[in-house]
Amino acid sequence: MRIHCKIVAIAVCFGVFLLLYFFGGNAADEPPLNEVAKEKHFQSFNHIEDIAPAKEAKQTNEEPQKPPSLIAHPHDVPNPQDLRVQNVIAFSEQKSEVGRPGSKVTQAEDVMHLAVVACGNRLDETLNMVKSALLFSIQKIKFHIFAEENLAEQFEKGFSQWPQTVSSRFHYSIYPITFSVGNADEWKKLFKPCAAQRLFLPVILKDVDSLLYVDTDVLFLRPMDDIWKFLKAFNSTQLAAMAPEHEIPKIGWYSRFARHPFYGVTGVNSGVMLMNLTRIRSTLFRNSMIASGLSWENLLHPLYQKYKNHITWGDQDLLNIIFHYNPECLYIFPCQWNYRPDHCMYGSNCKAAEEEGVSILHGNRGVYHDEKQPAFRVVYDAIREYPFEENLFQSLFYPLQTKFLDTVNTLCGRIPQVFLRQIEKTMRAVYEKKVVRRVRLPRE
Repeated sequence: MRIHCKIVAIAVCFGVFLLLYFFGGNAADEPPLNEVAKEKHFQSFNHIEDIAPAKEAKQTNEEPQKPPSLIAHPHDVPNPQDLRVQNVIAFSEQKSEVGRPGSKVTQAEDVMHLAVVACGNRLDETLNMVKSALLFSIQKIKFHIFAEENLAEQFEKGFSQWPQTVSSRFHYSIYPITFSVGNADEWKKLFKPCAAQRLFLPVILKDVDSLLYVDTDVLFLRPMDDIWKFLKAFNSTQLAAMAPEHEIPKIGWYSRFARHPFYGVTGVNSGVMLMNLTRIRSTLFRNSMIASGLSWENLLHPLYQKYKNHITWGDQDLLNIIFHYNPECLYIFPCQWNYRPDHCMYGSNCKAAEEEGVSILHGNRGVYHDEKQPAFRVVYDAIREYPFEENLFQSLFYPLQTKFLDTVNTLCGRIPQVFLRQIEKTMRAVYEKKVVRRVRLPRE
């Protein structure tokens, strides 16, 4: 009996020993909870470091990831050393963004193309238009000038008198007046001298992808770069952009007098026309003559023959007819990009210009050369008299502002902010770009 008790006691002790060994060994192998959390934390950081170089190599337009916070909990109080490390990380990221060719660094744009048609006595107007474009634009411009033979030499003479710093910023080509189809003399006299030439730009300038056409009586009051950006706003079907002929149908010309189809409710004005020539050349346009559609070159002459007894404004009317049947092809930009006397002589009816100022001034009706609308003539004279390379504010804006005081009792001059707001903003931007070379951070 005594031996049996001893055996039982030994078995119990041995079992207790095994239990203690088992639980004690597992506990010794398991890491503390805080150690586990720390390991997971570093594992996630290592994962970020592994994928970050791949993202940078792709150079996507996504915003860079923010560095992980150095403060473990929001209620912890950071020490000065931690804050200093955070500032160093932020500053180094800013420097890398500046030098990296990503979304925050503007890539150099291609040369912009601008076309104008000059015949008769339009030499001085055209030179002033070119001057206004060069005063404010940022990228280089290639001018395509279509002119009568006797004007070609005068254009070259005029350009040769400009400073080298100005002439180095643009190129130009001078073309004769040509019409690929129909009677040349008939096209030339369609409306104003040679104005119909603009219809044939897609046919003549086969190597040009996109182009801005303007009338000779146009003045840029802000960089041409800004209207050039509308090309990127085109959808897949749009191939040209113009502004409405009028903002109010009841006083618009097309809505009251037109005897032919026209675009939209008020028609469009072709004095400022942005074109994707590549799309124009590759499109078949619907029309009222043939069901299968016609290319741009094959459309112009039949369209003119059909409507020549019903059109008043020549080539502009033909464009309105084309886009009446193909409205999905036209992009409409606000009236401030083609601001004419019609926008102020019957009361101010261009809200965009009231809010932002005139971007492109179109002095049709000969208002640059008579006393009907002095506000337009004041702007024209100020740009014409400005000496290249002089201070923009002293030699252009302040004289313009002073002369504008004499026009405040006229129909268009009574809203001077419409004419002056954008040009002041533009000149300020140009001035700051030329004068403010470098900003140094203050030393600690």
